[in-house]
Amino acid sequence: LASLFILLTGSLTEQKEEGRMYVKAMVVDKDFPEDRKPRKVSPVKVTALGSGDLEATFTFVREDRCVQKKILMRKTEEPGKFSAYGGRKLIYVQELPGRDHFVFYCKDQRRGGLFHMGKLVGRNPDINMEALEEFKKFMQHKGLSEEDIFMPLQTGSCVPEH
Repeated sequence: LASLFILLTGSLTEQKEEGRMYVKAMVVDKDFPEDRKPRKVSPVKVTALGSGDLEATFTFVREDRCVQKKILMRKTEEPGKFSAYGGRKLIYVQELPGRDHFVFYCKDQRRGGLFHMGKLVGRNPDINMEALEEFKKFMQHKGLSEEDIFMPLQTGSCVPEH
Protein backbone atom coordinates (compact mmCIF):
# COMPACT_ATOMS: atom_id res chain seq x y z
CA LEU A 1 0.00 0.00 0.00
CA ALA A 2 1.06 3.54 -0.68
CA SER A 3 1.63 5.79 2.30
CA LEU A 4 -1.73 6.58 3.87
CA PHE A 5 -0.79 10.25 3.78
CA ILE A 6 -0.54 10.03 -0.01
CA LEU A 7 -3.85 8.17 -0.02
CA LEU A 8 -5.56 10.82 2.05
CA THR A 9 -4.15 13.83 0.26
CA GLY A 10 -5.18 12.48 -3.10
CA SER A 11 -1.74 12.31 -4.71
CA LEU A 12 -2.41 8.85 -6.11
CA THR A 13 -2.75 7.97 -9.74
CA GLU A 14 -6.01 6.55 -11.07
CA GLN A 15 -5.32 3.12 -9.54
CA LYS A 16 -7.44 1.99 -6.60
CA GLU A 17 -5.64 1.96 -3.27
CA GLU A 18 -7.12 1.38 0.13
CA GLY A 19 -6.12 1.37 3.74
CA ARG A 20 -7.63 0.37 7.05
CA MET A 21 -7.85 3.00 9.76
CA TYR A 22 -8.66 2.61 13.45
CA VAL A 23 -10.52 5.33 15.36
CA LYS A 24 -8.54 5.96 18.56
CA ALA A 25 -10.29 9.01 20.01
CA MET A 26 -13.19 11.30 19.18
CA VAL A 27 -14.57 14.64 20.21
CA VAL A 28 -17.84 16.35 19.30
CA ASP A 29 -19.57 19.60 20.16
CA LYS A 30 -21.08 19.81 23.66
CA ASP A 31 -24.60 19.95 22.22
CA PHE A 32 -24.17 16.67 20.32
CA PRO A 33 -26.72 14.15 21.69
CA GLU A 34 -25.06 11.80 24.20
CA ASP A 35 -26.98 8.77 22.89
CA ARG A 36 -25.59 9.33 19.37
CA LYS A 37 -21.92 9.23 20.38
CA PRO A 38 -20.41 5.97 19.12
CA ARG A 39 -19.18 3.88 22.06
CA LYS A 40 -17.96 1.03 19.84
CA VAL A 41 -16.28 1.47 16.47
CA SER A 42 -15.01 -0.89 13.81
CA PRO A 43 -12.10 -0.05 11.49
CA VAL A 44 -12.72 2.43 8.69
CA LYS A 45 -11.77 1.43 5.16
CA VAL A 46 -10.50 4.38 3.11
CA THR A 47 -10.35 3.87 -0.67
CA ALA A 48 -8.80 6.24 -3.20
CA LEU A 49 -11.14 6.52 -6.17
CA GLY A 50 -8.83 8.42 -8.51
CA SER A 51 -8.73 12.16 -9.19
CA GLY A 52 -8.09 12.64 -5.45
CA ASP A 53 -11.56 11.62 -4.24
CA LEU A 54 -11.84 9.19 -1.32
CA GLU A 55 -14.50 6.81 -0.07
CA ALA A 56 -14.70 6.00 3.64
CA THR A 57 -16.67 2.87 4.61
CA PHE A 58 -17.49 2.06 8.23
CA THR A 59 -20.08 0.31 10.37
CA PHE A 60 -21.70 1.31 13.64
CA VAL A 61 -24.49 0.13 15.91
CA ARG A 62 -27.80 2.01 15.92
CA GLU A 63 -30.91 0.69 17.67
CA ASP A 64 -29.25 -2.74 18.14
CA ARG A 65 -28.53 -3.10 14.42
CA CYS A 66 -25.29 -2.87 12.47
CA VAL A 67 -25.42 -0.07 9.93
CA GLN A 68 -22.83 0.29 7.16
CA LYS A 69 -22.17 3.77 5.85
CA LYS A 70 -20.13 4.99 2.90
CA ILE A 71 -19.08 8.60 2.56
CA LEU A 72 -17.77 9.98 -0.71
CA MET A 73 -15.17 12.61 0.10
CA ARG A 74 -14.56 14.90 -2.87
CA LYS A 75 -11.16 16.58 -3.15
CA THR A 76 -11.22 20.38 -3.06
CA GLU A 77 -8.70 22.96 -4.25
CA GLU A 78 -7.24 23.16 -0.74
CA PRO A 79 -4.80 20.32 0.11
CA GLY A 80 -6.15 18.01 2.83
CA LYS A 81 -9.69 19.42 2.52
CA PHE A 82 -12.60 17.34 1.22
CA SER A 83 -16.33 17.93 0.88
CA ALA A 84 -19.19 15.46 1.26
CA TYR A 85 -22.97 15.48 0.98
CA GLY A 86 -23.02 18.19 -1.67
CA GLY A 87 -20.74 20.48 0.33
CA ARG A 88 -22.81 20.31 3.53
CA LYS A 89 -19.91 18.55 5.28
CA LEU A 90 -16.28 19.68 5.09
CA ILE A 91 -13.60 17.21 6.15
CA TYR A 92 -10.03 18.25 6.89
CA VAL A 93 -7.32 15.60 7.11
CA GLN A 94 -4.00 16.32 8.77
CA GLU A 95 -1.09 13.96 9.29
CA LEU A 96 0.43 13.96 12.77
CA PRO A 97 4.16 13.51 13.42
CA GLY A 98 5.20 9.88 13.13
CA ARG A 99 3.23 9.22 9.91
CA ASP A 100 0.95 6.60 11.44
CA HIS A 101 -1.78 8.89 12.79
CA PHE A 102 -4.14 11.41 11.25
CA VAL A 103 -6.74 13.87 12.46
CA PHE A 104 -10.08 13.98 10.68
CA TYR A 105 -11.80 17.25 11.52
CA CYS A 106 -15.37 17.67 10.22
CA LYS A 107 -17.65 20.69 9.98
CA ASP A 108 -21.23 19.72 9.26
CA GLN A 109 -24.19 22.01 8.49
CA ARG A 110 -27.21 20.44 10.20
CA ARG A 111 -30.66 21.68 11.05
CA GLY A 112 -29.58 25.28 10.73
CA GLY A 113 -26.50 24.88 12.92
CA LEU A 114 -22.85 24.06 12.51
CA PHE A 115 -21.64 20.85 14.12
CA HIS A 116 -17.94 19.94 14.67
CA MET A 117 -16.32 16.54 15.17
CA GLY A 118 -12.73 15.36 15.42
CA LYS A 119 -11.31 11.86 15.13
CA LEU A 120 -7.83 10.58 15.80
CA VAL A 121 -7.19 7.66 13.47
CA GLY A 122 -4.21 5.41 12.93
CA ARG A 123 -3.03 2.43 10.94
CA ASN A 124 -3.13 0.04 13.90
CA PRO A 125 -5.43 -0.26 16.93
CA ASP A 126 -2.72 0.57 19.52
CA ILE A 127 -2.97 3.87 21.39
CA ASN A 128 -0.07 6.24 20.76
CA MET A 129 0.15 8.74 23.63
CA GLU A 130 2.19 11.24 21.59
CA ALA A 131 -0.46 11.21 18.83
CA LEU A 132 -3.21 11.56 21.45
CA GLU A 133 -1.52 14.65 22.92
CA GLU A 134 -1.20 16.19 19.45
CA PHE A 135 -4.88 15.41 18.80
CA LYS A 136 -5.87 17.16 22.05
CA LYS A 137 -3.88 20.28 21.08
CA PHE A 138 -5.34 20.30 17.57
CA MET A 139 -8.91 20.00 18.86
CA GLN A 140 -8.40 22.73 21.49
CA HIS A 141 -7.09 24.98 18.71
CA LYS A 142 -10.38 24.29 16.85
CA GLY A 143 -12.41 25.22 19.95
CA LEU A 144 -13.36 21.72 21.13
CA SER A 145 -12.82 20.83 24.77
CA GLU A 146 -10.30 18.23 25.95
CA GLU A 147 -12.87 17.08 28.54
CA ASP A 148 -15.19 16.04 25.71
CA ILE A 149 -12.65 13.68 24.13
CA PHE A 150 -13.61 10.04 24.48
CA MET A 151 -12.06 6.76 23.35
CA PRO A 152 -14.54 4.39 21.74
CA LEU A 153 -14.04 0.64 22.14
CA GLN A 154 -12.39 -0.95 19.10
CA THR A 155 -14.20 -3.93 17.63
CA GLY A 156 -13.08 -6.12 14.74
CA SER A 157 -16.50 -5.68 13.15
CA CYS A 158 -19.89 -4.26 14.03
CA VAL A 159 -21.29 -6.01 17.14
CA PRO A 160 -24.76 -5.00 18.40
CA GLU A 161 -25.38 -5.09 22.13
CA HIS A 162 -27.99 -7.62 23.28
